Amino acid sequence: MPKRQQLLRSITILTVMAVSMVFMSACHGKPHAVTTYHYDNLRTGWNSHEDQLTPRKVAGSHFGLLQAVTLDDQVDAQPLVVPDEMITAGGSPGKHDVVYVATEGDTIYAIETTSGAVLLSKNFGPPVPILTDPTVPAYGCGNNGPNIGINGTPVIDLPSNVMYAVIYTYESSIPIYRIHEINLSDLTDKVPPVQITATHALTNGTTFQFNAGWQRQRPGLLEANGNIYAAFGSFCDWGGSASHGWLLGWRAGSLTPLPANQLNNQLGTSPANFFLSSVWMSGYGVAADPGGHLYFVTGNSDSNLAGAYYTTYSGTPSYANIQDSVVRMRPDLSQVHDLFTPWDMPYLDQVDQDFGSGGALLLPDQPGPLPHLVSAAGKDGKMYLLNRDHLGGFGTGPEGSDNVVAEANIGACWCGPSYFESDGKGKIVSSGGARAMIWEVRTSPDISLVHEGTSPVVGGASVQDSGFFTTVSSNRNADAIIWAVSRADSSSNPPQLLLYAFDARLSGGNNELTQLFAQPAGTWPNTGGNANVVPVVANGKVYVASNKQLSIFGLH
Repeated sequence: MPKRQQLLRSITILTVMAVSMVFMSACHGKPHAVTTYHYDNLRTGWNSHEDQLTPRKVAGSHFGLLQAVTLDDQVDAQPLVVPDEMITAGGSPGKHDVVYVATEGDTIYAIETTSGAVLLSKNFGPPVPILTDPTVPAYGCGNNGPNIGINGTPVIDLPSNVMYAVIYTYESSIPIYRIHEINLSDLTDKVPPVQITATHALTNGTTFQFNAGWQRQRPGLLEANGNIYAAFGSFCDWGGSASHGWLLGWRAGSLTPLPANQLNNQLGTSPANFFLSSVWMSGYGVAADPGGHLYFVTGNSDSNLAGAYYTTYSGTPSYANIQDSVVRMRPDLSQVHDLFTPWDMPYLDQVDQDFGSGGALLLPDQPGPLPHLVSAAGKDGKMYLLNRDHLGGFGTGPEGSDNVVAEANIGACWCGPSYFESDGKGKIVSSGGARAMIWEVRTSPDISLVHEGTSPVVGGASVQDSGFFTTVSSNRNADAIIWAVSRADSSSNPPQLLLYAFDARLSGGNNELTQLFAQPAGTWPNTGGNANVVPVVANGKVYVASNKQLSIFGLH
């Protein structure tokens, strides 16, 4: 071929490639990163930038499992996604679209999103053998797999190109928590990790110390106000006298502990010597509003069946024990700013129906007189809609004096809500019981939760607690899909998890959501601990982490 023709052919090819790249960019937009639990600090669980996975494509024959990546242990943390990450170590240096997965084996993986290749992996030490070593204080708690390592979802700071993770290690037969700041490019520590310690004064003048043997770091981490926050609960209800709920913070970049911390039960004595007021929320992340205030939900405290319980606001100062409550916290952790406690909290405590089995979803600003709303639900199946500018305090009864904005029955909820917008309306997706439900947040003439649709049953013969987790993907306000992962199903051996997709649009004149997709998405043999698995949707792919596996779904 003459040189002139070769040159013209090369120019044509380059022109076509450039046009294709522009077209792909116009069609698919800029790749979307997922850097924190449930996508954002409001914890909406909504990716409004997904223009590749439409209901028609997901329901078609070209959507399914692309890769199954083997991992070293169970995964309880949500995967995180970073496009165009410059990997500087391992066998494939260069730019890659990466999904980061942290396991209970204390290993962090950097995995290429298309091929499923493990670009990097690093183990940060031996995990705590929670079910096999009777010297571990929480030995025998069945709410876990055999190991506890990285339990709460890490958080990524893209401008600094680092991940913050709380890692639980077993050193000389002693459980130790450390917070790490880890380079995304090579998985090395950017600054020396800091061992987690804390103390807080109690109402009787004594000092309570953080005990890593009894505390469980389950909720997703939060980055806000230039800080990294981590909340702690207990292993089961073990160590009721040694385990209290904590919220701790460190300065991003230096990992310097904040001067103040939050201890949820500051009472010096209790009738049953049982304290807790844990923060666990089935792994849901601590939330933050645009002003930087923090939100979380607490679990049960003193459950003396004779009725000699210590209630919210007990002791001096006020808020000395905040069990079964949605809590609004100052950014510096110096003070509880506000809270909501259901009127039947004493009963919830006594029968182990604690509110703290789910997290707090902060809604984006709504039209009308109450623009700032928060939603939360617990084991008793009531989903509350609250005014986060005035949460309502503790209504002592009768029912109806809660000062709630609205409420709905969704089924027992070891779960957390999601949020999306469609047709100019805000909508909450609940996932209590065995079905997802869509609720319109109606703001006129009064604020209410209006039921719009219900999914078919999620999962089969579940052997775990009620509820599951969802996310929502859409192309702005169009083509919304509700994604869900069922809990362990006993009809298979080992028990399987299933990934579901439902069309968020109602059709056919009824209120049942159309199921677009359902396929196995890994196994969960450790059925004593709920599979609180959050599906992650980004850039045309869906990621589901399970026991020793990451499943990557997409179009093929």
